[in-house]
Amino acid sequence: MSTVAVRTSPRRRGAGLGLVAWLLGIVFFLPIAWMALTSFHSESDAATNPPSFGAALTLDGYREFFGTGGGASPWPALVNSAVASVGSTVLVLLLALPAAYALSIRPVKKWTDVLFFFLSTKMLPVVAGLLPIYLFAKNTGMLDNIWLLVILYTSMNLPIAVWMMQSFLAEVPAAVIEAAQIDGARLPTILARVVAPIALPGIAATALICFIFSWNELLFARVLTGVVAETAPVFLTGFITSQGLFLAKVCAASLVISLPVLAAGFAAQDKLVQGLSLGAVK
Repeated sequence: MSTVAVRTSPRRRGAGLGLVAWLLGIVFFLPIAWMALTSFHSESDAATNPPSFGAALTLDGYREFFGTGGGASPWPALVNSAVASVGSTVLVLLLALPAAYALSIRPVKKWTDVLFFFLSTKMLPVVAGLLPIYLFAKNTGMLDNIWLLVILYTSMNLPIAVWMMQSFLAEVPAAVIEAAQIDGARLPTILARVVAPIALPGIAATALICFIFSWNELLFARVLTGVVAETAPVFLTGFITSQGLFLAKVCAASLVISLPVLAAGFAAQDKLVQGLSLGAVK
């Protein structure tokens, strides 16, 4: 009897942990489901308290978001966000890969101090650097310029990218790199054809995180852009006016703006899990 109890205990424990995981997943998913449901309600039904779950569904919130009712079109803001996020992510990967290679596979002297310096740059409050950056952009004529955001997002995400990729590249076998060097391969070839394919899950995880950080950034985009370089989060804040909060329209806009991040995360979920696991297991 004791043997049976011992054998069934891990099963029960696993079932309990699985149930807790499902409950936590549902709790985290409920706000997103509520936002999606509210986006299909009219403004009068969305403003009811308590919410009316059985209210009639409509696409008015999405029509107003996409400007079919005479409002501003969101496409320029979405394109700006895509350019800033994708452009900065590509630049971050191009700069972080050789830096992480130097800190892991071919470590420089006091490489731990270098990593701490990279991480310490993230400790500075973003608002503390807002005024100098604004004055620099104003004096150089780069206000309301999407390429200024590309440069800023690259510099903001580069430290965390180097930190992450250093742990990923540390798992690359040194024998593979030495074999490529014996065959006469130079550093660019080693990075592109040897290191990058092996560390692809880690690179994908880093790229996804940098893309999410860039896509969701609001403070710099709000202060440094106007009409030409307005991003999607800034466009979203325009729905909150002195006339009131249009809840259904805001929920529709939030869902649409969140879709690229959700789609990228869903498409790269396998690489993301592999990459984070690769960097965590030593």
